[in-house]
Amino acid sequence: MLELFRLWFGLRQPVDRRTYVLHGAGLMAFKYCADSLALYLVTGVRWTPIDYLNPLLSQRTRIAPAAPQWFWLALAIWTLPFLWIGVSMTLRRLFDARRTPWLCLLFFVPLLNWMLMVFLCLDPSRTAQRVSKEFLHDTTRVRAAVQGVAAGVAIGAISLGLYVLLFKTYNAAVFLGTPFTMGAATGYLYNRSGPRPRTAELGLITVVIAALATLLFALEGALCIAMALPIALPLGMLGAKIGELIAAERRESKPAAALLLLALPLSAVNLNAPPLREVLTSVEIDAPPAAVWPHVLGFADIDEPPDWFFRLGIAYPQRARLEGKGAGAVRRCEFSTGAFVEPITAWEEPSRLAFDVRSQPPPLHEWSPYRHVHAQHLLDTLQSRRGEFRLIPLPNGRTRLEGRTFYQLAMEPQNYWAFFSDLLIHRNQRRVLAHIAADGPGLPDALTRSVTVFDPSHFGNRCASHACNSTSDRLNDGSGLGIGRAVSGSSRFRRSGLYSFLMPRMIRFAGWMSSLIASFLARAWNESVKTPSSQANTE
Repeated sequence: MLELFRLWFGLRQPVDRRTYVLHGAGLMAFKYCADSLALYLVTGVRWTPIDYLNPLLSQRTRIAPAAPQWFWLALAIWTLPFLWIGVSMTLRRLFDARRTPWLCLLFFVPLLNWMLMVFLCLDPSRTAQRVSKEFLHDTTRVRAAVQGVAAGVAIGAISLGLYVLLFKTYNAAVFLGTPFTMGAATGYLYNRSGPRPRTAELGLITVVIAALATLLFALEGALCIAMALPIALPLGMLGAKIGELIAAERRESKPAAALLLLALPLSAVNLNAPPLREVLTSVEIDAPPAAVWPHVLGFADIDEPPDWFFRLGIAYPQRARLEGKGAGAVRRCEFSTGAFVEPITAWEEPSRLAFDVRSQPPPLHEWSPYRHVHAQHLLDTLQSRRGEFRLIPLPNGRTRLEGRTFYQLAMEPQNYWAFFSDLLIHRNQRRVLAHIAADGPGLPDALTRSVTVFDPSHFGNRCASHACNSTSDRLNDGSGLGIGRAVSGSSRFRRSGLYSFLMPRMIRFAGWMSSLIASFLARAWNESVKTPSSQANTE
């Protein structure tokens, strides 16, 4: 039995083709039987092999919707030792076949890992051939890299299961602590036996592999992953360098590490409610409030094409209609992802229309290879609480139409994610107000925007008196713009300083990531086609 555990969990006992096939197939069959039996005992549903081999967690959970959330979390924890067995045996099988050990990283990528395993089941052993010192050095280095990456990805999986699936929270531990800890574990294990190059890059690769796994397992979409990577990648690289320093100093405290693990559930609890935020957009119209009021109550289809970033899948308004009249009536504002149901709470014709939000659609449609994405943040992270329109009379028969949205965002770090939510909500408000002005008797003269953050304890009060932070910016010069220019958010965004600041950096970042991945794959391919005899000649 001890020899069996050394074969499964160690990194030194060799694995030939026959051992890889027999033990791999046997362990896979055992895990399938155990998982399907557990599912049947909990829910009474049978798991077919085809359903079980589906890499989409969201599709597998749809097989048994009655299964409690703890079942899937327990199943994920139960999977971790099998994940390590698969990684370690795949690595040693690559050594046995004299293939580059860097290919072992593909084991963490769904679908590609199946192709790798089938290839290794067919590739013959080459143990009798002479091995170069360079190959042995590479082998030792890759052993350490695989240990580090496996530990980092395991930490990411535990964090995702603990915080998101169990506690249903997106706190700072998810977006800040997790990538840093993943990188630190990778850097420490990679450099534990001595300093090695490219530690920071390995921390980055760990975060990228974890992100790809969440995408390919349908736990997240590409859009949200892309927004999270600017935080996660630098933290993963920084954590890897910290892990390298810890390994160099040999300062290891197991009791302290155990206390940190015990503190994880406590850190997942957020004792403070997210702040109530206000996004305000206003437009000036060449018409009195009485003429503008009917167009506030409801409006026809917005024919203007949405801004380019809304076409990525983010929700944007299309039309609105009112059912009833006065307080108690229901306003339905239809977005590209569904309808907001808004019961009217204040009807002060023609100066103020206020409403609560009874239900709302998802904030976006995720980019994913699959139809369904099991992303918790699509359900309850961004919650619109209420909104209102104010029609303020101006001299010369003009009206300032103000639209306000009050919402809460349960994601950390707040300042980072609120940058996106405030901007997108404002652009939606601007789209509606510009359409009301165009559909009504006048044209928008100027559009202004402000964002205010409020203490949630004042929820429902006159929030303007409780503002704790406010910013505003002028979006045009107010010189009698036509409706075409007023609504053309895409072209205005391209002319803005934000566009000129972000786009070159995004392009450089995408190019850098592409070159890094391409160079890694090219190196893996070149080493995989080298013959051992040619390596021996280099000695």
